Amino acid sequence: MPAMLHQRYLQEVVPALIRDHGYTNTMAVPRLEKIVLNMGLGEAVQNPKILDGAVEEMAAISGQRPVITKAKKAISNFKLREGMPIGVMVTLRGRRMYEFLERFVSVALPRVRDFKGVPDRSFDGRGNYSLGVREQVIFPEINLDKVDKIKGMTVVICTTAKSDAEAKSLLRALGMPFRA
Repeated sequence: MPAMLHQRYLQEVVPALIRDHGYTNTMAVPRLEKIVLNMGLGEAVQNPKILDGAVEEMAAISGQRPVITKAKKAISNFKLREGMPIGVMVTLRGRRMYEFLERFVSVALPRVRDFKGVPDRSFDGRGNYSLGVREQVIFPEINLDKVDKIKGMTVVICTTAKSDAEAKSLLRALGMPFRA
């Protein structure tokens, strides 16, 4: 059974975008490609045990097992060697992607302290949107008793839109609360 957000995309968002942007083909309408969640943990150099908690939290948030990212270069000032584990990331596609976006927009973002909406300047020029989250405890899947350290994460939403304006109208139609 498809996610509720995916059904809403097919039944409401696609016709609205066709009407607003004048697409002649339904396949030309922008859609979500993937969502990448990344948690960079520079302090994992001194304390490798931080990665274990990050892997568990990322798995709880995303619903799939994350990949441990490794350093590409050695940086002597940070006591970092090439190949050392320094973060975790997950790429969500398909049903899990829509389910995550639905939970992120309707449950997690409103739990951010002093939330006034997400910035609308975080597009990259090719229709992808990046958003930083300062603390992972805004997700209800995280058990506050088991959190050893507040960690931030980056959420990157990749779309098939050709421009930032198309991507913004797609995300707004999907319920992303942009600042007024």
